[in-house]
Amino acid sequence: MTPPDDHDGFSVTRSLTIEWGHCDPAGIVFNPRFFEFFDWSTALLCEAATGLPKPAMLAAYDLIGIPLVETGARFLKPSRYGDPVEIVSTVVEVGRSSFAVRHRLHNAGDLAVEGRERRVWAGRHPDDPGRMKAAPIPEDLARRLRGG
Repeated sequence: MTPPDDHDGFSVTRSLTIEWGHCDPAGIVFNPRFFEFFDWSTALLCEAATGLPKPAMLAAYDLIGIPLVETGARFLKPSRYGDPVEIVSTVVEVGRSSFAVRHRLHNAGDLAVEGRERRVWAGRHPDDPGRMKAAPIPEDLARRLRGG
């Protein structure tokens, strides 16, 4: 496993077993499924950082959501049906109203996929409550996300 960098922030780890429905006809994980895994992992990371399940977190912080605005991945090793994998999701940057997450999926101890996301902390637009507007991440949460 790759050790964390010195500047890494808050992190969560989860394990899962690759299911039949995750795979394409070649028997390996269909690449878009990794982005689903990463989305779930970011939700778990936010729940762990705030101590609240996602619906309660959205209500407590008066958010519409935490939309994805940028993503990408490097696919290094295939994962197949039945493989146990581990995903380490780590906050690597916290801005005023956005944060970046690095996801590392390990299979049999090897880095198999490395993904990244940028999310925006989105509240209601003051002029139109049906629209989103980037909002500042509360300082106590930003500190936690930075690993402090």
